[in-house]
Amino acid sequence: MTELLRRVIAEIEKLPEAEQDAIATRLLAELKDEQAWQVRFESTTDEQWDRLAAKVRQEITEEEFETMVDRLTDEFANQ
Repeated sequence: MTELLRRVIAEIEKLPEAEQDAIATRLLAELKDEQAWQVRFESTTDEQWDRLAAKVRQEITEEEFETMVDRLTDEFANQ
């Protein structure tokens, strides 16, 4: 365990149990989310990356910057 994590845990231990549980719940949810993204990232094929890169290049060319993030998010959600 890192020194920083030890310090954080020491501070959390000073809080009431309900607050400790609330923080722990948020951290566990964040870890689960990060693990899910890692699995999705690692399972993305070269073909999928190529399609995404082509879309980004096209949208940059068309100056559709506002919708790029939404479209990329939708692309990952549909895979």
